[in-house]
Amino acid sequence: MREEFIRTGMIFGETAMKKLAASRVAVFGIGGVGGHVVEALARSGIGALDLIDNDRVAPSNLNRQIVATQSTIGQFKTEAAEKRIHDISPDCKVRTFNTFFMPDTADEFDFTQYDYVVDAIDTVTGKIEIIMRAKAAGVPVISSMGAGNKVDPTAFEVADIYKTSVCPLARVMRREMKKRGVKALKVVYSKEEALTPIAGMCTDGGSRRSTPGSNAFVPSVAGLIIAGEVIKDLTGFSRK
Repeated sequence: MREEFIRTGMIFGETAMKKLAASRVAVFGIGGVGGHVVEALARSGIGALDLIDNDRVAPSNLNRQIVATQSTIGQFKTEAAEKRIHDISPDCKVRTFNTFFMPDTADEFDFTQYDYVVDAIDTVTGKIEIIMRAKAAGVPVISSMGAGNKVDPTAFEVADIYKTSVCPLARVMRREMKKRGVKALKVVYSKEEALTPIAGMCTDGGSRRSTPGSNAFVPSVAGLIIAGEVIKDLTGFSRK
């Protein structure tokens, strides 16, 4: 076992660490949530990561996205994440896709090659496509629900989509999954009521119809919870 992963191995065991080293995980969306997923997976010894996101790092990302620093502004988020991964785990095999994932780009990805899929994107159409492709390939998938306009990191829960409440995005996804006959979907969501952003504070030029407020401590927690679920599911870990 590599020295950098010994402390993780002390909890999960050598067999589990070999499993993680042999696993390929796809993370769709390398933003406030997905960036922290990637970071935690790399630090846990995942052997291969596919990173999918078409955005570049912007100054407005600095408050919450782990790939965002002054030195990475203007870089593709996938490429900034790849550099961090290789600084942490040089042997991790990383593939980057500067792609806006939607049904019309989905054929670029062979979901059968993945051991786990993480959906950390914002677009409902894209989220549905990721989930349906993963389900069709028989690959476990976990989906992030809404993290914007929230301030309580302790409110996140891991649940099946059909047991969620309050979260507007989860409500939409419940309906869409039911229409498509999806029987179960693991999600991370919060029952916290979203705040209303203060008017006139948006700096993105109005490029999004409803830009959410965010912070350093809510999306990060959602991402770390998701990463923990991936690691536990891949290794079959359960607390006895």
